[in-house]
Parts: sequence; C-alpha cells; structure tokens
Amino acid sequence: MAAAELYAQGTRVWIPDCLEVWKSAELTRGYEEGDSFLHLRLEDGSESTFPLDPRCPQLPFLRNPDYLSGENDLVALSYLHEPAVLHTLRSRFLETNTIYTYCGIILVAINPYKQLPIYEEPVIYAYSGQNMSDMDPHIFAVAEDAYKQMSRNNKNQSLIISGESGAGKTASAKYAMRYFALVGGSLGDSSMEEKVLASSPIMEAFGNAKTTRNDNSSRFGKYVEICFSHEYRIVGAAMKTYLLEKSRLAFQAKAERNYHIFYQLCASAALPEFQGLGLGGAESFHYTNQGQCTHLEATDDAADLESTRNAFSLLGVHESSQLELFSLLASILHLGNIRLRAKDRHGESCFAEPDDAALGLFCTLLGVEKSQVSRWLCYRKLVTASETYVKPMSRQQALNSRDALAKHIYGQLFKWIVGRINKALRASCRQQASIGILDIYGFETFTVNSFEQFCINYANEKLQQHFNLHVFKLEQEEYMKEEIPWTFIDFCDNQPCIDLIEAKLGILDLLNEECKMPKGSDASWAQKLYDKHLHNSPHFQKPKMSTEAFIVRHFAGKVEYQCSGFLEKNQDTVHAELIGLLRASKKSALLAELFPEEGDGSIALPSRRSHGSRVTVRPGRRSLPATDKEHRKPISTQFKASLHKLMETLSSTAPHYVRCIKPNDRKRPFEFDAKRAVEQLRACGVLETIQISASGYPSRWTYVEFFSRYRALMRPEELMGGDERQTCRLVLERLLKDPGKYQCGKGKIFFRAGQVAFLEELRSRRLRAACVVLQKSLRCWLGRRHFLRMRAAAICLQRFSRGFLARRLARHLRRSSAALTLQKNFKMALARRSYLRTQAAAVTIQAFARGMFARRLHRQMVASQKAVVIQSAARGWLARTKYLRVCRAVVYLQCCYRRMRARRELRRLRIEAKSVEHYKQLNKGMEIKVMQLQCKVDEQAREKRSLSEQLSALRASHSEEVERLRSELRGLREDKAQEKRIRELQEQLQRVESEKSSSEGRLGQEMEELKQRLTELEAMKSNLKEEKDALNQRIMEQSQELEDQLLRRVAAESQELLCQLEGERARYQNLVKECARLEQCCENLQDEVAFHKQNLAEILGLNRSPEKMVEEDSMMEEDLKYAYDAVRVSNKLLESQLQEQQQQHEQELEGLRLDVCSLKQLSKQQQSLIQDLQLQQEEGGFQHQIVQLKRENLDLEGQLERQEKNMLKLQKQLKTSMKQIQDLTANGEARLLEQKVKVEEMERPLDVPCPAGAFGGMLGCKAEDEGRLIRTIITDFKPQHSPGALPALPAYILFMCFRHADSGHEEHRIRSLFAAAVSGIKRVVKKHSEDLGVVALWLANTCCLINCLRQYGGDQSYRLANTPKQNQHCLRNFDLASHCQSLGDLAIQIYQQLIRVAQKKLKPMIVAAMLESETIQGLSARPPGYRKQPPAPAYTLDSLLQQLSSFHEALGRHQLEPVIVGQAFRQLLFTISGVALNYLLLRRDACSWSQGVQLRYNVSQLEEWLRAKDLQQSGAMEVLQPLIQAAQLLQVKKTTQEDAEAICCLCTALTTPQVMKILRAYTPAAGLEERVSPSFISSVENRLAERAPAGPCQLLVDTAHLFPVHLPFSCSPVQLDELCIPDSINLTFLTWV
Repeated sequence: MAAAELYAQGTRVWIPDCLEVWKSAELTRGYEEGDSFLHLRLEDGSESTFPLDPRCPQLPFLRNPDYLSGENDLVALSYLHEPAVLHTLRSRFLETNTIYTYCGIILVAINPYKQLPIYEEPVIYAYSGQNMSDMDPHIFAVAEDAYKQMSRNNKNQSLIISGESGAGKTASAKYAMRYFALVGGSLGDSSMEEKVLASSPIMEAFGNAKTTRNDNSSRFGKYVEICFSHEYRIVGAAMKTYLLEKSRLAFQAKAERNYHIFYQLCASAALPEFQGLGLGGAESFHYTNQGQCTHLEATDDAADLESTRNAFSLLGVHESSQLELFSLLASILHLGNIRLRAKDRHGESCFAEPDDAALGLFCTLLGVEKSQVSRWLCYRKLVTASETYVKPMSRQQALNSRDALAKHIYGQLFKWIVGRINKALRASCRQQASIGILDIYGFETFTVNSFEQFCINYANEKLQQHFNLHVFKLEQEEYMKEEIPWTFIDFCDNQPCIDLIEAKLGILDLLNEECKMPKGSDASWAQKLYDKHLHNSPHFQKPKMSTEAFIVRHFAGKVEYQCSGFLEKNQDTVHAELIGLLRASKKSALLAELFPEEGDGSIALPSRRSHGSRVTVRPGRRSLPATDKEHRKPISTQFKASLHKLMETLSSTAPHYVRCIKPNDRKRPFEFDAKRAVEQLRACGVLETIQISASGYPSRWTYVEFFSRYRALMRPEELMGGDERQTCRLVLERLLKDPGKYQCGKGKIFFRAGQVAFLEELRSRRLRAACVVLQKSLRCWLGRRHFLRMRAAAICLQRFSRGFLARRLARHLRRSSAALTLQKNFKMALARRSYLRTQAAAVTIQAFARGMFARRLHRQMVASQKAVVIQSAARGWLARTKYLRVCRAVVYLQCCYRRMRARRELRRLRIEAKSVEHYKQLNKGMEIKVMQLQCKVDEQAREKRSLSEQLSALRASHSEEVERLRSELRGLREDKAQEKRIRELQEQLQRVESEKSSSEGRLGQEMEELKQRLTELEAMKSNLKEEKDALNQRIMEQSQELEDQLLRRVAAESQELLCQLEGERARYQNLVKECARLEQCCENLQDEVAFHKQNLAEILGLNRSPEKMVEEDSMMEEDLKYAYDAVRVSNKLLESQLQEQQQQHEQELEGLRLDVCSLKQLSKQQQSLIQDLQLQQEEGGFQHQIVQLKRENLDLEGQLERQEKNMLKLQKQLKTSMKQIQDLTANGEARLLEQKVKVEEMERPLDVPCPAGAFGGMLGCKAEDEGRLIRTIITDFKPQHSPGALPALPAYILFMCFRHADSGHEEHRIRSLFAAAVSGIKRVVKKHSEDLGVVALWLANTCCLINCLRQYGGDQSYRLANTPKQNQHCLRNFDLASHCQSLGDLAIQIYQQLIRVAQKKLKPMIVAAMLESETIQGLSARPPGYRKQPPAPAYTLDSLLQQLSSFHEALGRHQLEPVIVGQAFRQLLFTISGVALNYLLLRRDACSWSQGVQLRYNVSQLEEWLRAKDLQQSGAMEVLQPLIQAAQLLQVKKTTQEDAEAICCLCTALTTPQVMKILRAYTPAAGLEERVSPSFISSVENRLAERAPAGPCQLLVDTAHLFPVHLPFSCSPVQLDELCIPDSINLTFLTWV
C-alpha cells in the first residue's frame, strides 16, 4: 500500500516528544512523495510540522483505530510499535484503573501503589476453571493457565516474575502462591497450603529491606517450586535462593534500611522473652541507623514480628529455636556496635576496649570468651609451610573483618532458615508435577553500580535470552500449525553479551583469575578487561573519565560498573579464627548447627600476604584445612552455576511470564510517568515481543471472525457461496492487492502489521457511505413530511380565516337587526313614560285635595272629644286621692301591732336559746341519717364475713372431693390397664394355640370361603357405604343441633347478663344520686350550723366562750366527715363489685365461645376420620377394614354419647358457677378461684378411654432393636417404596418411640435412641450428599421431629393449637426441649448441604444462561467492536428455570415448610445474582448496552418465575437488586452531571468499586456511542464517596456467604393414634401400644 494512501489527510500519527515520549497528532494535509515536512495538528489544537528527509523519509508511526484502544492484548493491535503499546497501557491504567494487560504470552502488571479489591477469594474462585482468553487479564488468569496446562499435559510449569525494585514482583509472587494454595488445596496435610503461604512473611522479614525505590524490596532471588500429586493437590514445596545482598547488613545508603527483621526485633524489645538480649531502639545500633530511616509509615514492626513468629510456629520451628535465632540476630546488632580504636597515630594496629558493653553482650549471647573475641578482631593469622604468623590489623581492616563476620553469620542464618522451610514443606508423597514461581530481581542501573548489580543484570541477560527463544519458538509453532510459508524472523540476540560475561577469558573468568593472584587488585583486573575486550567486543566499552570502571551494553541499555569492591565481594572472605571461636561455643545448639566442628562450614582463608610493620613468628603448627569446597569457590562461580541450574530448570518447564512495571518513582497511586514506563518496557522484553510479532504476521483472525466483522465489504455474489473460507480469500484478493500482506492458514488468516487498520478504514468508509444513503433518504423523508405539514397548515389557516370573515358578516347583520329593535322599543318607552307622568300628576292633585278635606273634618271631631277626656281625668284623680289617704292609715296601724308582737317573740326566743336541748333538736334529723348509714355498713361487713366463711368451706370440700376423685381415677385406670393387658395376653395365647391346631385343616376351606365372601364383601361394602353416609349425616345433624343449642343458650344467657348489667348500672346510678343528695344535705347542714352559730353569738353574747363553740363545731364537722367517707367507700365498693361482675360475665362468654370452637373442631376431626376410613377401605383388605370400620363406628357413637353427657355436665357446672358468682360478688378471691376451676374444667381433655385393642400412638422399641429401627426408618428408608405414606413418617415413628420410653420413665432409652437417630441421619446425608431429594427428605424429617418435640413438650405456648386428643399424647415425665438445640444444629447443617448441592448444579449454568444465551433474538450480547464471536452457550435461561423448578418440585414433594423453601430460594437467587455480577465485573467485553438489555430481560424472567411460584415475599426479589441495578447502569446515559446524579440515586445496592468497575469497563458500540469520559467517572466516584462513608468496599460478591436460616414452628394436624404406617416398612419388631 502506498504511503500516500496511508498518510492521507485526517490520519492520526505519533510523533516524539521530550516530556510525554510520544504525542498524538493529526495530519492536516496528506503526504506526497518528496515532501520535506508533515503538517500536523496536535491534540491541544496547535499547529506543528514534522521534518522529513526527502531522500529517505522516516514517516511517523500510525495510530491504531479507536475501537482497538484499550485492548486486553497488545498483540491484537493493528500497528505494533512502541507508542501504541505505551498509549494502550497508559489509557488502561489511568482511564479504567486496569493494572494488568496481556502482551502475547506476557502479563504486564503495573504497580498501582494502592490496595485494590481484586484479590479476594471470590475473585480466585471466579478465575478458577476459566480459559485465559475468556477473562480480563489478571495474575490469577496466568496462574490458572499454568495450573490447567500442568493438569492437562502433565508437564511442569513455571511463572517468571521480573521487574525493577518497587514494581510489585514480591506481591505478584505472593498472589500467585495464594492462588495455587486455594485452588490446588492440599492432600493428606490440611495445613500444607498454609505452610506454603507462611514462608512468605519469613522470607520478607529476612530478605527484604527498604530502598530508595521500594519500601519492601527483595534483596535476593528465589525460586519456589510447588509440588502437586497425581490428583493435582499440593503435597509440598521447595525453595531456592540466589545472591542474597549481604553487603546491606553492614552499610545502607541514606533513606534506606537494613533487613526488616532487625527493626522488628528493636520494636519488640520490651517483650519479656527479649529482656536478656540487650535490645533497644533501632537508632541505638550502627547496623540499623546508617540510613537514618528507622520507621516506615503504615508499617507496624511489632505486629510484623508477631506474624513472623506465627509463621515459624506453623512451619514447625520450636519456640526455643526461635529464641536462639533472635539471640543470634541481636548478637549481630551488638557486633556492629563494638568500638575499635587505633593504638598509634600511624593506625597500623588497633584494640577493642575491654569495658565495651556491646562486646560483652555479643560474647554473652554467643557464649564465647571476651578476650579471644577482642584479640582476633584486631589480629589475623598467616600460615606458611613451616610457621604461623600473628599480624595486627589496622582499624579499617578490623572494621572490615568485623563486618565480614556479621555478614557471614547472617548468610549462614539465612541458609538455615531456607533449609528449615524446605524441610517443613517437603512433599509428603510422590510428586507428579510442579509449578515454579521465580521472583527475581529485574534489570538494575544506578548512579554507582557494583558487583551485585553486575550479577543481577547477568541473570536478566540469561532470562531474556530464554524468553526470546521461547517467543520465537511459539511463533514458529503457530506458523507450522497453520501450514503457512514462513521465513526466519530476525530479532536481537543477546548471546554476544552473555559470552562477554561468562565465556572463557570473559569478565567473570578474569575476575576469578585475579582473585587467585597474591597481589590482585581491582585496578589490575580492570586493566586486564581493557586489554582483552575493549577492541574485541562491541558490547564492552571504557568510560572516558575513569580507569577503574567499564561499560557493558546489555539488551536493555548501557550500564557503567565501578570496579572497586569487585574482588572483595567475589571472595567473601572472613578470618578462620573468629569462625573457630563460634564453633567452640557450646551455649547455642543453633550456633553449633550453623558452624559444625568438622569444618563443613569453614571459610576460605586469605591467600594474599599483607604488608605490616609488626610480625610475630610462632612455632609452625598447621591449622585444619577447610573442607567446604562449595564455599571456597568465588561468589561469581557459585552464582554462575546456580544460574545455569535455574536455566535448565526453566527449560524443562512451560514458562509463563509476568513483567512488573513501576509507573512512577514517587510511589503515588495511579500516576503514570511515560519515560520511566518506556525504560522498563525496553528492559523487561515487552518491546522485544512486539518486535518479534511485528516482524511476522501479528494480527490473526479466524475465518468466522473475519467473515462476521467485514461482511459489509463483501459483494452479493461473494456472499452467495456457501464456503466462508473461499469467500474470505476472494475478498482479501480484491481488497489487499499484495499477497505478501496476508496469509491464509488452515483455521486463521494472518495479516502483516497495519493491514487490519487498512481494512478497518475500508469498512468505516463503506459504513460511512451507507450512512450517507440513510441520511439522504431520511432527510428526503423529513423534507417531504415538513412540506406536507406546511401545506396542511396553510389549508387550515385558510379555512379558519374564511370562517372568521363569515362569522364577522353574520355578526354585523345581527347587530343591525338588533339596532332597529332597540330604537323601536326605546321610542315606545319614551311615550309611555310621558303618559305615566301625566297620570301620576293628576292622581297626586286629587289625593292632596281629598286629604285637606278629611283633616279639616278630623280637627273638628277631636276638639269635642278632648273636652270629654279632661272631665273624666279630673273626676278620677279626686277619687284616687281619697283612697290613698285611707290605705296609709291602715298600714300604719298594722306596723304598730306587728312591732309589738315581734318584741314579745324576741323576748321568748332569748329565753329558749339559753338551753342545749334546742340546739340538739335542730341536729336531730342529721344524726338519724348518719346512724342509718353506719348500720348499713355494719350489716354489709357481717354479710362479707359470712360469705368468706362459706367460700373457705366450699373450697376445702371441693379440693377434697377433687383429690379423692383423681386418686380413684388413677387406681381404676391402673387396674383396668393391667386387667386388659392380662386378658389380651391370655386371649392371644389361646388364639395362637387354636390357630396352630386348626390352620392346616382350614386352609383348604378358607380358599373356597374366600370366593364366597368376595361376593358378600361387595354387598357389605355397599351397606357399609350407606351406614357411613347415615352416620355422617347423623354426626352432622347432631353437631349442628349442638351448635344451635349452644348459640341459643349463649344468646339467652348473654341477654340475661345484659339485663343484670343494666340493673346493676341502675342501682349504681341511684347510689350516685343518693351520694350527691347526702353531700347536698351535708352542705345544707353546715350552712345551718354556721347560721345558728351566728345567731347564737348575737343572742348569747358573752354567755358562751368562743373556744367551746369552736370545739363543738369541729366535733360536728368530724362526725359529718366520717359519715361522708363511709358513704364514699360504700359507693366505691359497689362500683368495683359491678366491674368485677362485668369482667366475670365476659370471661364466661369467652368460655362458651371456646366450647363452641372445640365442638366444631371435634366435628371436623370426625369428618376427617370418616375420610381416612374411606381411603383405608379402598386401599386395604376388605374384611379387615370392614371389621375395623364397625368397631370405630361403635367407638364414635360411644364418644358422641359421652360428649353429650359431658356437654350437659358442663352446662350444669356453668349454671352452678353463675349462681356462685352472683352469690360471691363481694369477694374477689372467691370469684377468681371459681373462674380458675371453671377454666380448668373446660380445658380438661375429654376422658374418652380407648377401646380394647386400639392404638394409643406409642411404639415400644427394645434396646437390642434400636439398630434395626434406625436401618429401617432412616438408613434404608425409601419414600418411593411406600406410596401414600407421609414424607415425614420416620420423624413420627421416632417420636412415638420417644413417647413409649417417656411413659416408662426410661430416660437412658430416650438418649440412646436420640443419639442413634441423629447419627443415622448424618450418615445418610453424608452418603447421599449429592442427592438433592435425599437431603430435602431428611431436612423435612428433622424439622418435623423438632416440631413434634415442641408441640407435645412441656411448653404451653406450643400447645395452644392442639386438639384434646393431641394433648393426651403429650409427654408426661421428661421434657425433651433440650434436644431441640441439637436437632436444630443438625437441621441447619442439612440445610447448608442442600444449598451446596443446589449451588453445585446451578453454578455451571448461571453465566451461560444469564449472560451468554441470547434470549432476545437479534440482540447481540457482545459489543460490535469485539471480534471474537462466542460459541453457542451450553445452557440457556430456560434450562436454568427448569432446574429451579425441579428444585422447587423436590422440596414441595417432601412437604418442606414454605418458610424454609423461601429461604432456600433466596439463597439460590443470591448465588445466581452474585455469580452473574462477578462475571460481569471481571469481563470487560460483557459491559455493554446490549448486554445490559439482555441481562435485564433475563432477570425479569427470574422475577416472573418467582411470582409464579409465590416466592416473591421470601426476600429473593431483594437479592436480585444488585444485578438489576448493574443492568440498568449499562443502559443509562453517561454524559452529563445530571446523569451522574441519576446513577448515584440508582445504584443503591452496588458498592462504589462495583459502580466504578462497570463504568471503567463499559465498552461502547463502535460508531454509535462514545467512551465514558474520565471526568464523568471521577464525578460519579466523588458523589458516591459523599453518599457512603469511607472504608474498604468489596469489589466482588462473596457467593460463599450463607444467610442465617430460621426454622419455624408449625403445629402438625396429624393424630398419632390415627397415623397410617404401611406394611412395606416392616415394623413388626416394634410393640404397638
């Protein structure tokens, strides 16, 4: 394809940038050959140019189409180059917060520097068993792929995790180990996976430290090999370590720390067991305070030490060994604090202070002599052939010797720890396969690089070579599998760099040779490197400004190494004298194990002589030679050998690569530094993979995917063919002219880089053209519709305007006619008004004239009348004056006479008032009334005492009579039972003997008689039916009659009680009126007394003293108050009696209602009994059933007669009680006692003795038959073998056995049978743990047994709904309620097993049915940009609903309680919702609009199913809310702030991480939607954070969560004595009682 076509106007490209590395731009003008510039427009809108060389133009990289943005696999990109990889990683990391991305066989993991909720156990189980391509990229997906390949191919696997320090290698390794531990489990040792996980905190404590780049940097490499059995369960593990950085022990740079274990010890120095170690703060030790960083944020060193100790204990390290280990670590810290001083100013010798506290603690902890340690720290021993020299060391040499000893002790300790871990993790059985996890340091380059960085980079060179060869091999295998022609892919091979390091006379070989030289130095070694490799190897260079450094050009870039310290670190020398002191110590067993006596751990002695001023010659005495050959080898040789072994191990396994990327150096969460990311991508081999893929055919599509994606580019004649492969080939030949741009394989089409983008451009053009046609047609339709609307509007306007004009003309005509009418009427009104005025004037004149004449006549008449009036008035006045004079004279005479009489009466009253008798006579009426009231009160008190005496006598006689009757009843029952048993046994014995003698003779006769009886039975059957109908009719009539009688009686008695109540109320009103009258009388008397007191005071004056009058008044007032109080108390007493009587009447009415209800229940029981008899008659043998029916009919008739007698007896008792209540109204206790007696009589069950031979609802089981009973009704019980039997029949049989043991006071028998039953149920459920029907059956039986123990137990609250017969069956001697708790626990276990069985069957169906099946035809569940078409799902929604229906049918078939059924389906619907939601959250391609519509429809079908099964009230609807809201979230608009607020209001059942995950993973339809903007996602996140409190929220739903189950109580209507037990169960060994 020509460059002009690719670089047309509008094409987007990548251009280099100094800050962002690569920047996106768009061509504003197409490229033409010979152009020296490209005209670009950047994303910020600014214009720019890109210079080109016209002779050899280097065009910028092309940008991939938008639909490929954010791909899970970088290899799927059409244009494979560095900017495309960087842009994809950055967009996934920043926009969707996705840290994992595939790059072919590599998993690229970016450290988020933030704890993400994507590593919980639900996530592990979600990835378990899934294909790697079906799930989002994750470390668990790689681990699952390794586990699956191991189990499928039986080949060892390996996970190679690499990256820079701080990139997250250790965390990734831990997550992978955790995945294998949970998925693989363990075999034989249940704690093996815990031991594997426990090795991580130990290795982190002893091998990890804080660096400037990482707070938990692994300073060693490790290869953990997890071993699996033939069942692919974890049976053990092994660990290998590489190149521990021991130099960190003695030196740490600024802002760095030593190994974590030292700071953990210092933080826990206050523990009692550490008191003797002399520990303090980390600031007080030289080895822990050099970096001036003793504390880390968000790190608790004391808690970490506790975790380390727990891990040691889990791995089998005893507490004493741990204390010895910590003692050695403390001695290392004290060793670093030993002070060494120079003896002279030349510094050729030194000494240690004898009183140095650190020296004393070091010697005490290790058990060595203080003088020897202080001596050999400052001296060294040189051995020659004949003599031994002791030479002093300078202070610096002594310090180096001290540090070397500390490093050696720590190195040996680290090896010992690794050995103990391997011993604890050793495989317990034969190993079948293994998975290795390599957590090794990534490529490192610092300002100053030394020996450690050289070894690390050397290891990365070897791993990169292995990686390149593996990738090339995979590419080659893919091409050969598809049978396409291929050529050798040229890629950058790093073998020359490896040869430079490890070949003969390479860098390592020259280093080892220089170490053997007596006077070898770093400078001489550097000069040898220059001489050998400077001009011979292109990968070796010499720095310009240094003579003791060299540069190696690695695959990731150039690294400059400083030669200083290479020889010393390579030799790793420590003086043998100090090691000898440690071997001589007998204090610590661990120290003896680290430094054995035989010299297994001896150290290579120095071979070079040192120059000194003082040399002491001693007699020749040869020291023991070192025998540890491995240790005498240089470190580089050991590392090279171990690295070769590692490469051999990796070569024998199938590798899986994880490359960890550090996004920034500031450790900020979700911040992406493009420069640092590109450096690491180049260093870790990701771009190498891209280059290898890009050099071949990177884009690979199956024929089905290509056909479905590019169907729009195919012509009709090409689509006519039936062969999709041939169609694809024809289309490619037409579209891609060059055959070298693609290859057609057996099942895939291979494209060169950029061809998919070209095809996408053609497809977008075709779709754009189709859109233009659609737009043209749509716009034509819109224009025509607009024209038609305008035309219709114009016609409408014309119609309305013409109508308006016509209406205006009509209005004008109407107004003209109205004007004429108005004028006519107005003129007529004027004429009439003139006439009426003239008429009114004439009438007025006439009226005035007539009035004048009348008034004149009136005045004449009045004048004559007034004269007469004056005369009559004068005569009357004269008469009245005379009368008044006479009246005044008479009145005066009367007054004089009355005054005389009054004075006489006053004198008489004064004389009478002097006596007391007069005063008493005034108060005589009031005293009489008070005495009458007092007499009435005394009479009531006497009546009360007499009634109390009568009540006590009645109570005593009644109790004696009841006790006597009860004793007689018990005696009669016992005698009757014994006699009946003896009589039955005698009759049975006689019957058996007679039957034995006559059975042989009658056998032949019975065969003939049976034929005759068969015809008789038919007739008897019809007669029996008639008798049954008659009996039924009679029972119904009697029950109806009884009910009517009771109702009439209740109505009559109610009316009578109401009448009595009205009478009492009338008496009460009279009493109230009488009380009010007495109060008024009292007030009147007080007023009279006050009046008389005043009169007496006026009359007597000083004859009586005021004190005496006050005393008499107070006495009178007290008497009146006593009388008033007595009246008030009597009123209250009467009122309380009236209320109590009213309550008593109401209780009596309630008792009568209970009688009516009990009779109704009895009638219903009789009807059910008749129905049972009908069923038994149809199922059983005719002869036996007819006899039984006749006997039960007789029993029923007897029961009915007894019930009638009891009814009459109750009626008499009720009348007697009514009379007693009326007689004892004054005594509350008597009424309560009588009421209690009446209630007890009414609640007492009817004493209906069972007839001879009747079943009493008890089954006797002997001790030796318990096992047989359990086998019959539990172990071997099959409901299908006993048709017609109750599913809960075993529970009823067990309870009847409990009843028999309870009646015999056999508590041990109850306990034994209960334990056997529980054990049998557990065995059956365990044996048939996968059979839903069996589990449901025994769940129903366990619940039924619990209900029976409650219903027939001692708790009255459970017996309220019992019938009288059921109350007869209650337990009498023991209360088995304590066993309900054990049965409840068993029922919960069975319920949980039921849920597990159902979940096991449902889980494989959920994802396929809810998310993958296309229930709405034509609505694809995948986004249009997703090119992988899913296969047909194994399950559909109908199959899921059928499975749920089968579960519901099974639970209903075994008559499980509806409440428990509802709880079970609530749990199952929660599982469906959780699994579907987890899958939705883990699959980015599943988050689309079409998937939301499909999911919502499927959930609605589930809701419809719940409503059809009447389970909508069980809580199952609520557990579906998260899934419903997730579906709605996929469908809603996601653009504006209003949409964000709506989403926050909508998603109330989803957690914040779940909402964010769905929004970030939402895949828009290509060309129809836009991606959700990061600003919108941030807005939603902020709103959700304000809505909910901050805290850890779980991303995935915990599908293993079980809701608490409630076992309800329900009263069973089954009568134990009427229970039908089929003969097929074979319970003949039980005794029927």
